[in-house]
Amino acid sequence: MTHGTRIIHLRQEEPRTCVVMACGGLMSAPACLIENDEKGKLHVKKEAKDILDGINQPVVVVSVVGLYRTGKSYIMNRLAGQQSGFALGSTIESKTKGIWMWCVPHPKKEGHTLVLLDTEGLGDVEKGDAKHDTWIFCLAVLLSSTLVYNSLGVIDNTALEKLQYPSDTYVTELTENIRVKAEGGQDEKESEDFMRVFPSFVWAVRDFTLELKRGDKLITSDEYLEGALKLKTGTSHQTEQYNLPRRCLRHFFAVRKCFVFPRPASTQNMRRMEQLTEKELDSEFLEQANTFCSYVYSNSEPKTVTGGRTVTGTALGNLAEVYVEAIRSGNVPCLENAVLSLAKIQNVRAVEEALQVFMSEMLNMAELPMHPEKLSDIHKIAEKKAIEVFITMSFNDNDQIYQKELMGKIHNEYQDMCQQNLEASRIQCEEVRRDVFDKMEKSISNGLYFKPGGYRQYRDTLAQLTSDYRTRTRSQIMSEEVLSIYLREKEDIGNMILQADESLSAAEQESEVQRLKNEILKQRQKGLEEQNRLQEQAFKDMQRSHDEHVNQIISQMEREQERTRRDNERVLDAKLKEALLEQGFQQEAARMQREIDSLKGDMNKQETSQRSTTSKVLDCVGTAASLLLPGFVPKAIGFGVSLLSKLF
Repeated sequence: MTHGTRIIHLRQEEPRTCVVMACGGLMSAPACLIENDEKGKLHVKKEAKDILDGINQPVVVVSVVGLYRTGKSYIMNRLAGQQSGFALGSTIESKTKGIWMWCVPHPKKEGHTLVLLDTEGLGDVEKGDAKHDTWIFCLAVLLSSTLVYNSLGVIDNTALEKLQYPSDTYVTELTENIRVKAEGGQDEKESEDFMRVFPSFVWAVRDFTLELKRGDKLITSDEYLEGALKLKTGTSHQTEQYNLPRRCLRHFFAVRKCFVFPRPASTQNMRRMEQLTEKELDSEFLEQANTFCSYVYSNSEPKTVTGGRTVTGTALGNLAEVYVEAIRSGNVPCLENAVLSLAKIQNVRAVEEALQVFMSEMLNMAELPMHPEKLSDIHKIAEKKAIEVFITMSFNDNDQIYQKELMGKIHNEYQDMCQQNLEASRIQCEEVRRDVFDKMEKSISNGLYFKPGGYRQYRDTLAQLTSDYRTRTRSQIMSEEVLSIYLREKEDIGNMILQADESLSAAEQESEVQRLKNEILKQRQKGLEEQNRLQEQAFKDMQRSHDEHVNQIISQMEREQERTRRDNERVLDAKLKEALLEQGFQQEAARMQREIDSLKGDMNKQETSQRSTTSKVLDCVGTAASLLLPGFVPKAIGFGVSLLSKLF
């Protein structure tokens, strides 16, 4: 007899081969993410893209930019918790080419991956292509959640001009090289649009030798930075050029932080930084480096795009390809278009990955036949994991088109599984039935019951074997249905044996005929009750599935809305600070006040729209759920969802 039937209808895809696991040790060394091809154009390296494809966790992306030979790679190695990794170099040659990536488990945020991006040094005269530097800088801004700008010496006009001159206008031309919206010209709201999506800005000043004082008063490194960004009054060309990089930094980056590092070691030891132990480093430098790393770990947010949607490693790799392709095509990278492109890529894959997780879970746990409630419990676990994968990977699925597609596919797979479960149970019940009734079948074939008194013998044997069969198939869901079919098949044989039994009177025969019909009807009713229980279980599964989808959507929306709210507050706070700094600049102050008023209005509109958005989502998912089960289920579920949506 077959004791278990493994599910065989689920399609299995080849597992993805990847050098990184979502929660493992990740990369042992950096890999090149973006480099120049033989034609001098940027492209994303497949090896690095494959690594990101294997990371389904949210990513915190920290990029470092700055002039070449300023020690950028060293601080990135510190963030990775390693002595070496990103190439340092000890000569005037720029070691890092393109953008290199190192993915490590986040030291403080469980379930997150820290992605470190070390960029090619800006201003390398050997490259001879200023636009290349600009695109490297822009890509670092677009891909990161924290941007570290590394420089040597002090923050003065010369240092700020290096963000603008001679032709490498990195900061001041960000609006020319990056667009937030696909359509529409520049307006006063452009600054807040950039602030929402741009990373936090950390200025790391290396080899700093001055005292942090303003007059006789000690100041913090942050006050030092903000003081350096103070504007000059006046309308001359020189004044405008002086104010331009300062105003851009203040208008683009809502969160700004500064760290000043003393020289880490002697000139001779600087040439072998990778070999130096912490005891050989300057103690003040080491303390500041640890403070810097602690700040980045604690304050760098997961990478998001428009709408507060968190980016995973998979999405980050796709985002890099979208931006690089725009640059290769001669276009300006547009965040709105990138989100649309990313949504198509991510949502298709999210459905595939989620469905694969569901099927794998069912394959690992389900051995058929089993009781419907047990199969339902397995389905609950598998579907929950699948939805979690989908929610994590999906992007901008505002109308739940792809989630409804996933609901339908999971439902169809589960219905197929339930059908296979019924078939497996039927096969086992048929095997038991043949085994139990085999002796009686042989007796019928041999004519043992076609004699006076044979009917009572047949009836008693049938009753006894029926009891034995039920005992052996008590846990099987198709037990009564198989028995019902068998007894109907035996109805004619029973009547023939009854008519052949001359020991019974006509009245007794008539009574037995009626009793036999009643037994068959009773058995048929048991079979129907069995099927009704299956239908009820199917309804419970569908209702639970619907609830799980809704709960996951609402949780995701709440997370995104919370992140958007925090982004808005961050931008508003920055604008209020800017308004204070713009005192004495009447035109700028008036513009800032208009932006603040507009931002407050946008925040109020967002809060009032959340309820209607939630209601729309519930109705969309409820409509999808109502299409999946026949009979009474659609009305019941549809009513439940409509009622639920009215509560929000």
